[in-house]
Amino acid sequence: MRQRKLKDLDERLERFGRYRLDSAIKYKDDWQRFFYERGAGFNMDTYLEIGCGKGNFLMEHAEADPASNFIGIEYQQSVLVRALEKACSEELNNVIFIDDKVYDVRDYFGTGELAGIYLNFSDPWPKARHAKRRLTHRDYLKAYCDVVRNGGMIEFKTDNDDLFGFTLEEIESLDLQVVEFAVDLHSSEFDSRNYMTEYEAKFMSMGKQINYVKIKVERE
Repeated sequence: MRQRKLKDLDERLERFGRYRLDSAIKYKDDWQRFFYERGAGFNMDTYLEIGCGKGNFLMEHAEADPASNFIGIEYQQSVLVRALEKACSEELNNVIFIDDKVYDVRDYFGTGELAGIYLNFSDPWPKARHAKRRLTHRDYLKAYCDVVRNGGMIEFKTDNDDLFGFTLEEIESLDLQVVEFAVDLHSSEFDSRNYMTEYEAKFMSMGKQINYVKIKVERE
């Protein structure tokens, strides 16, 4: 859903600019130095959330794990500004947000540069002709596996059963290794249930089950 542009949005984006990148291609293969120069530690694991929304999920991870770095990508600026506000209020050095729409993560990250990728409640693109736009289409999954290191992970959550079924088929088509799986995440013992997005909290309050799968990246 397209978000209504907020009043004084440009001013607010500028005010919270320390946590916002409108172009990140130049940091490919150099994210360790980027975070180190911001005051984070060096040689830390780096995780990416694609479609981070208002930033609750990413910020909770960044606060709980100061020994890792976290990058969120969100192209809807009216949503992103909420994440930037949270980041500024917490003053964390290990989190940054990219103000962009990503078509190929390999434009931003080098081979094996990430420890993991989070995909939370992605657009289901329900029409069959739009299948290639789904962020769990095999073409996207292949790209994720390129930028995630050997032994790293890709996690996916959705409330959409059809998208989840499609995702499982795409995973199987690539013969990827599933290490965690649940059709009701919050009835499981998986750690991922402890970190919720805004959508997830809303769905939980409605009694809706959350589908979840975790892939381990393994290269030959």
